[in-house]
Amino acid sequence: MAKTQLGARVDEDVAELARRRAADLGLSVGDYLARLVQDDASGLRARAVDAAARFLAEHQAIFDEAEAEAEAEAEDGRRPEGSRGTRAA
Repeated sequence: MAKTQLGARVDEDVAELARRRAADLGLSVGDYLARLVQDDASGLRARAVDAAARFLAEHQAIFDEAEAEAEAEAEDGRRPEGSRGTRAA
């Protein structure tokens, strides 16, 4: 497929974030932006966000309970359950 050059002005922090994210994925900035546009146009991003929202809605109580337990343990100076102070080799 033939490539077309686009020009866009964005804030420097956005440009740097795009460069870093593209590098993290092993893509050129152009290929990274093309992927973002294709994902957006296909509805992939919206479906992913919807799935994450449903997951959180279904399991929020578990996260809240774990967070409250961790905060209580931190206040008491206790280690979280299952933590023995050793690391696996």
